[in-house]
Amino acid sequence: MTARSARHRVRQNEPIFEFPRECAMTMQLIHQRAYARAGLIGNPSDGYHGKTISVIVRNFWAETVLYEWDEVEVVWSREDRSRFRTVDDLVRDVQLHGYYGGVRLVKATIKKFVDYCRRTGRRLHDRNFSIRYDTNIPRAVGLAGSSAIIIATLRSLMRFYEVDIPLEVQPSLALSVETDELGIAAGLQDRVIQVYEGAVHMDFDRQRMRQIDGFSCGVYTPLSPSKLPPLYLAFSAEVGEPTEVVHNDLRARYDRGDAQVHAAMRRFAAITDEAAEAIEQQDHHRLDQLINENFDLRRSICQIPAGQLEMIERARAAGCSAKFAGSGGAIIGICADDSAMRRLRDALEPDFRVLRPRIFEP
Repeated sequence: MTARSARHRVRQNEPIFEFPRECAMTMQLIHQRAYARAGLIGNPSDGYHGKTISVIVRNFWAETVLYEWDEVEVVWSREDRSRFRTVDDLVRDVQLHGYYGGVRLVKATIKKFVDYCRRTGRRLHDRNFSIRYDTNIPRAVGLAGSSAIIIATLRSLMRFYEVDIPLEVQPSLALSVETDELGIAAGLQDRVIQVYEGAVHMDFDRQRMRQIDGFSCGVYTPLSPSKLPPLYLAFSAEVGEPTEVVHNDLRARYDRGDAQVHAAMRRFAAITDEAAEAIEQQDHHRLDQLINENFDLRRSICQIPAGQLEMIERARAAGCSAKFAGSGGAIIGICADDSAMRRLRDALEPDFRVLRPRIFEP
């Protein structure tokens, strides 16, 4: 049996891909993962020279498998579909995955990786490879599924070509895949936490950004996940929106110099620093307040769709803090104990999925 006939799967806590044993014995398989993420505080100021804290969510991931091959081959995944049951099925697929699924992300990552290596004088060997990806990250709920595919691909390429790219450069290189190659609006926050993992404080102030290898890089400070309070994550694909839909008007207002938007971005940054101090001191009550303030501030400058607002209100009615984990569709907050989690599940399920995010492995 050849690698081309290998099977793949998606199961919780198991590799997405499953290659036959005889296949794996005859080639080096490079498996790489990148996990979903949740913005804990400060977003959406990351795209406006602000500050944020994000956490990794190991419950979901994107995975790539790369192996030496006789030609460069990007294998379509189950998300890159060309056959549909109905036209409605096709429309829904395009809404979730775009017109080209994740293959375009993989191809664009390869292109930007090669460009970067040539520009910085990193020599690449001439062996070819086949690469495939898959993911179980829920789409269109703001958990950074697209950037996870890019980071996983970048990690596989670094392993295959034995190339070291500075850790602080990797998020900016990954961001350029979407912004430069594909014209997709995006920010650094998602890529930073997916590269560093754990919990990270990020500072994107113009005066503190540094140029490294031709990329603008912020100041990234890892935090101790063990000092975080018990968190919850809740989401529903039915109420999610793509980032560009949620942020479009906000960007235009910011660029016009809207005083309310600029003041909000400054407050988001201040909230983030206060939250970092609260985490360090394990002041969970103060962090709880800041999480709620973060959403209230966002609501003051953004129109919140009814379905997304309902998630927040139901979680707060159950006694938990709540804010968007990303652009919308998922929320995050503090849920102190099992009793609080039961109340939260009663308030949100079955309309929304509720879980404890796994931020680090014991």
